[in-house]
Amino acid sequence: MAKTSERKADLISAAQRALAEHGSAVRLNQVAEAAGVTSSAILYHYTGIEELLVEANRAGMERFYNDRLNVIAAIADPTERLVHTISLGVPRTPEDEEVRLLCSLGGEAARNTIYAVLLTSLYDRQVGMYQNILELGVSQGEFHLAQDPLTIARNLVALEDAYGYRIIAKHPTLDYQTAVELILDYARLATGHTLVQQPRN
Repeated sequence: MAKTSERKADLISAAQRALAEHGSAVRLNQVAEAAGVTSSAILYHYTGIEELLVEANRAGMERFYNDRLNVIAAIADPTERLVHTISLGVPRTPEDEEVRLLCSLGGEAARNTIYAVLLTSLYDRQVGMYQNILELGVSQGEFHLAQDPLTIARNLVALEDAYGYRIIAKHPTLDYQTAVELILDYARLATGHTLVQQPRN
């Protein structure tokens, strides 16, 4: 069972690399080449390319929700929690495969119901994550919100998506730190807090 799980994890990683290289029209043989196996070896674990691609996209999405929740769970201060959540939501380089994957997925969502559902679920979960942080900050007297927490949370996720896309597109004046600061500038206005970045190990 452990070997099967490891093999599937390898195939998912290969599918992510192939998607990043070839886009949403990636073929089974291209994933097989990235994984160093035959197409039939992939079909032993998955019914077809679409099932594998859905799993690859779902795995990439975990970083922007479950992985962030796990990190911020150890942070008690809502202001630090908000800053750190923002810093984890932006790609550090244009070569970020998981963000490139999400950008490709977004382009296909209008034609693929499964992809649309996955993206909608990710967006809603991220909005809920931010909303909880904002409400915690209000309850502790740290935040004085300029708008309702749902609106602010939606805007924060939208800004992450927009700046993330621009970084992947290699905008010449927009890098990771600039994008984080731009999102923090909005968050400062929205929360009434200075939200200073603190380096974390």
